[in-house]
Amino acid sequence: MNGSSLLRQFPLSHFLKNNRKPLKNFCWRSSTLPVFPCGQQADLLPLCRSRRILPLKGLKTGPCHPAALEQQAWELSHKEQRLLDRLYNGLIQGHRACLAEAITLIESTQSRKKDIAQVLLQKVLSYHREQEQLNKGKPLAFRVGLSGPPGAGKSTFIEGFGKMLTERGHKVSVLAVDPSSSTSGGSLLGDKTRMTELSRDMNAYIRPSPTRGTLGGVTRTTNEAILLCEAGGYDIVLVETVGVGQSEFAVADMVDMFVLLLPPAGGDELQGIKRGIIEMADLVAVTKADGDLVVPARRIQAEYVSALKLLRKRSKVWRPKVMRISAKTGEGITDIWDNMIEFRELMLTSGELLTKRKRQQKVWMWNVIQESMLYHFRSHSAVRDQIPLLEGKVVSGILSPGLAADLLLKAFKEKS
Repeated sequence: MNGSSLLRQFPLSHFLKNNRKPLKNFCWRSSTLPVFPCGQQADLLPLCRSRRILPLKGLKTGPCHPAALEQQAWELSHKEQRLLDRLYNGLIQGHRACLAEAITLIESTQSRKKDIAQVLLQKVLSYHREQEQLNKGKPLAFRVGLSGPPGAGKSTFIEGFGKMLTERGHKVSVLAVDPSSSTSGGSLLGDKTRMTELSRDMNAYIRPSPTRGTLGGVTRTTNEAILLCEAGGYDIVLVETVGVGQSEFAVADMVDMFVLLLPPAGGDELQGIKRGIIEMADLVAVTKADGDLVVPARRIQAEYVSALKLLRKRSKVWRPKVMRISAKTGEGITDIWDNMIEFRELMLTSGELLTKRKRQQKVWMWNVIQESMLYHFRSHSAVRDQIPLLEGKVVSGILSPGLAADLLLKAFKEKS
């Protein structure tokens, strides 16, 4: 009996309890552990003590560590393994086609592709940590979030700003998020067409993605896409979000610096001075400051400078600034990059940038948990059939929305 068939019959913890000697002719394959060729001795007990071993499919968990979660090992077919190796190797070599295919993979909602995407992300994350260690612990890339109301000139600014960065030797990745229609579910994805020159630049990569109804104007996988771009060698990652009010909060939890772009003469200037939005900005840029709009741009700049003085400082080393820029004339484009460099250096020196990134990873983990729990709740057998019945009673006024929600949650708890 070989090692694989033995593992399928007995839990690994029971197997190791009675086998403390090195095993011969044992073949072990896992995405998280080394591969031991058949015929090579493998002492699994030290591995089990040092890290979690994942069981094979159909095998009940025999965790070696008390905190080990029940989960299954990735058993990839030869075709899937070849795909994984091709994407990973192409990604770290800087091939844009492999980057595009990898982002498509992580955006997929098909369960099998999501599993393969997680294996790819784990390999990329390991590579990412190694590169950061070689970089003396400093981040590989600078992540900048850009948000603003429709028509503020975000795409025009990104094209001029991105061209300036590529001319200076940087590799720029732009993750542009387009809102999905609540009626048809589709999305225009037209940002790339508005950045014609930047899209032809070999040192730039533009990826439009639909929100698919995700709140906050960012996609479910934007955080993972940022990681893939950094592994592909892009040292500047720009995340352009939908200015829907909540995007400022969502994008602030995944970038190093958040820039708010505002147009001049956009109606009542006080509408933009909302405490919850403006306090998230590390830099405010008043766009289209040219021609007849120079005077309104100066006025709104002064108003935002006054508003920022009333807000509590979020950083000990950085005070948010308000600038005027014009993508048409190029005014302020270089200055805004100088301010970004100053922000990054101050935050790195003080240690706030690394602390911020650690907090963001934890926040994003819980965001994914919330989304997954909602999907699991709606697709649960005890809830799925009752949802249309209770929705009908809520619409007709027989039940209150709160009582209907309580009934669904009770049914979910009893059957889970």
